[in-house]
Amino acid sequence: MRPVVLLLPDPPLDPSGSEARGKLRRELLRPEYHDQNLLQRFLDWMIRKVSSGIDQASQAPPLSTFMAMLVFVALVLGLAWLASRARRTARDRDPKPAVLTDEVISADELRARAEAALEAGRFEEAVVDGFRALAVRQVERGRLADTPGATAHEVADTLATEYAAMGDRVRASALLFDGVLYGDRPASREQAQTVLTLDDDLVVRR
Repeated sequence: MRPVVLLLPDPPLDPSGSEARGKLRRELLRPEYHDQNLLQRFLDWMIRKVSSGIDQASQAPPLSTFMAMLVFVALVLGLAWLASRARRTARDRDPKPAVLTDEVISADELRARAEAALEAGRFEEAVVDGFRALAVRQVERGRLADTPGATAHEVADTLATEYAAMGDRVRASALLFDGVLYGDRPASREQAQTVLTLDDDLVVRR
């Protein structure tokens, strides 16, 4: 009697090579992977290696295919870990755009710095110091709480309530402050002058 040989079916490559590459590419399109150029270059290299390995595994014997699948799972788990680290890094790096700081300085001193920067053509500095002068002046007048670490958004919300007629101007200046200080946006002389004019107009309003 001839021995019966049981042939086990080849383990399926699930997902298929093209599906696996597609899933990996979609994962790498998530924005957190673009936080650091070094990380992006590493992940680009990794996806090339995984794609090459999947192509080879699709033509390999069952055992090799199974090992390739294990490697693929390990790489996916590694990507998930990198993604979680990238998200935490982005949260930790996210700046708190503070207007009111621990610096002991009066509104008039900040205003003088802003005007000097404006005259010297340093319009970004004029915007930043001008808006801080505006905020500190409102603290001195009792219209704004002295809260170090208060953001431009928080300052604008409070002042827009106090000065409803100028709420849009206050919010626009707060956005400009954030864009210049934390978004590296350039500022013009007219924009810097607008912030200083708002400071004057808020003083006039009762």
